[in-house]
Amino acid sequence: MFLRLLYESFARQRRRKLLAGLAILLGTTAVTAMLALATTIGDRIHQELAVYGANIVVTPKADQLAVKIGGVDIKPATGGAYLKESDLAKLKTIFWANNITGISPELPIKVDLSIYGGATANDLLGIGLWFDHPLTGGTMTGAPQLHPWWKIEGSWPKGPGQLVVGRALATKYNIHVPMRAGLAIPGAQNGIDDVVIYGILDSGDDSENKVFMTLNTAQNLNGTPDAISRVDISAQTKPEDAFARQDPDTLTPAKREIWYCRPYANSIAYQIREAIPGADAQQVRKVEQSEGTVLERISGLMWLISAAALLAAGFAVSAAMATAVLERRGEIGLMRSLGASRTAIALLFYAENGLLAIVAGAIGYLAGSALAYTLGAHIFSGVSTTHALNPVLLPIVVALALIVAIAGSTPSIRAALKQDPSAILRGDA
Repeated sequence: MFLRLLYESFARQRRRKLLAGLAILLGTTAVTAMLALATTIGDRIHQELAVYGANIVVTPKADQLAVKIGGVDIKPATGGAYLKESDLAKLKTIFWANNITGISPELPIKVDLSIYGGATANDLLGIGLWFDHPLTGGTMTGAPQLHPWWKIEGSWPKGPGQLVVGRALATKYNIHVPMRAGLAIPGAQNGIDDVVIYGILDSGDDSENKVFMTLNTAQNLNGTPDAISRVDISAQTKPEDAFARQDPDTLTPAKREIWYCRPYANSIAYQIREAIPGADAQQVRKVEQSEGTVLERISGLMWLISAAALLAAGFAVSAAMATAVLERRGEIGLMRSLGASRTAIALLFYAENGLLAIVAGAIGYLAGSALAYTLGAHIFSGVSTTHALNPVLLPIVVALALIVAIAGSTPSIRAALKQDPSAILRGDA
């Protein structure tokens, strides 16, 4: 009997059920789209803001030592204070190793560049870098990946006999690609007599006055194998809050573990300092805080849209149910007169709305997933998108649809059950 009443309700009130279902469908579509975007918005913004460079910088701790003379702090210039390139493999052992998406070590040296058939450029700043170095999962890392705004005419160095020069140097010394040259350390005997300039760099900054080579080439010229002076690291992080700025060494063991296991830039930098001997790792606050600010504002807007969509759906369901209950007053009065309890009648209405919410919520999940995929592809153009469907969201969306349907219909159901059945049947109510 219960199932028959349920079927008759949908058969006789198709228009009312369609309106209520449409309200739930639109609400869950908006919520699904916002939740689907929210689950990947951090990674996508991180990739979009990668154009600002690394968000963690690692330097030798010795370079941070301060010498106070006459009340003035004097920090020594880098000279003999190096990190080891081989220690970078230890980055894969830290807790948040999978959050590290890019690594770019460098070694600056002074060089003389002799252009064959041309002038000699003395005391230039040469930079040894990684180019297309394997990271994890088949991805490549290095300076071009951490400086996506760099534009190259030609190709990046791949071996000890290949160089890239900045656009300003190329213009000053009439360099074109490819061009043969000689490379040497000022005042030293070691050098490379025959190198080829394979690329010209456009960066828009002082990098256009530098010479770039592979890291191994710079180490051999400088006589410091395995040495690096700086590492730029790009990592996916959680926006900084008050807890992130706490000193972990002053926290209780329980709170320190929580701090340690959250992907803050500070906690990742702390783990890098633990893993690499003699390293000082610090977050680049300008990049990190810009990412956190953008993410917080977008996330707040998404939650506001989701709440508004659910609220509108709830009001629409309430209005549809109020009309439906008004039309079925005689049915309610007859069931009460025949001995049906208020609980049984309420259960019938809730079953109708629950079934409607499950169906509309499932369809809204599919529509919202498609909307999120489309929005993600258009808003974050050029950034890899996730799968169109996120199965984890399905039970959440259906549960929200049930809550909206139950909350929207409860006032109308309670009002109908409070009426006197005899008055309803006489037509007085």
